[in-house]
Amino acid sequence: MDLLMQFEIQITLFLQHLGTWLVIPFKGITFLGNEEFYLLIMPALYWCVDATLGFHMAVMLVMTNSINSYLKILFHSPRPFWVDSRVKAYVSETSFGIPSGHAQNAASILGIMVVTLKKKWAIVVSALLIFLIGLSRVYLGVHFTRDVIAGWLIGFLLIGLYFLLEKPVSQWIGPKSLLFKIITSFLVSLVIIGLGFLINEFVGNWQVPPAWINRALADGAGAPNPFNLEGNFTIAGVWFGFTTGYAWLLHKKGEIVVKGSASKRVIRYIIGLVGVAVLYAGLKLIFPISPEWLGFSLRYVRYALLGTWVSALAPMLFEKLHLDV
Repeated sequence: MDLLMQFEIQITLFLQHLGTWLVIPFKGITFLGNEEFYLLIMPALYWCVDATLGFHMAVMLVMTNSINSYLKILFHSPRPFWVDSRVKAYVSETSFGIPSGHAQNAASILGIMVVTLKKKWAIVVSALLIFLIGLSRVYLGVHFTRDVIAGWLIGFLLIGLYFLLEKPVSQWIGPKSLLFKIITSFLVSLVIIGLGFLINEFVGNWQVPPAWINRALADGAGAPNPFNLEGNFTIAGVWFGFTTGYAWLLHKKGEIVVKGSASKRVIRYIIGLVGVAVLYAGLKLIFPISPEWLGFSLRYVRYALLGTWVSALAPMLFEKLHLDV
């Protein structure tokens, strides 16, 4: 263990020694960086607030999660509770540590909101949440300080990259046919999956040290499983479903404008969330997870359907129910 890592372990231990009364609040804060939270908030923005902002944040979610998964494997860095038995893991994580996905998601996705809204309150709230989400990961014992700082830096860099590319890409893809957009979206989803396989191959025969596995299991957490490609199929499926649904809805309506009274927006959200629950949880119970190739393929399908529901099918249902005016 290098000197910097030893110092960072001391930071984690200092925070954890503040008391276990912080576990529940920090678990609540860390939830704001979880996949489940974004499944709740993204549809709310897209259906009930601003469809364009919701689209930007959804695309950034795919972008930041893809890059984070690749970097974790390339760096194959441990989590604190894997290397020091004094650190208590208050949540279970099985992927590599650096960069922190929660910190990176918070910085990039909330950053998109700040840049789009240009409101002082958004800057203050987002800055506070970004800091607290990162701090929660250190306290909960699942990230070194370096992991969080790296996540923040990468997240902020991705905001710049996103807005650098967004306009020229939109101008290029905008005039294309719907079929071209669907094919392009599908090819991009294959690239997301393919890069995951390539990076796994690049790392080669590197093995997780047995000591890391033993410490994780001794702490009651799940055994490290950092080379699992399940996440890449999830991200790819969401990308394909959401972007093709969005392209189809734009093709049909010309422009997506969020309208309606507050009560209708609440009803839209409730109805839409029922659909999300059915696809997210219901299909998970139905679809088999083995053999592996079938499990991964059906996972892609499940998340593609989920993305399509959010971006196109639910808005069309709202229109049929006259909830969009």
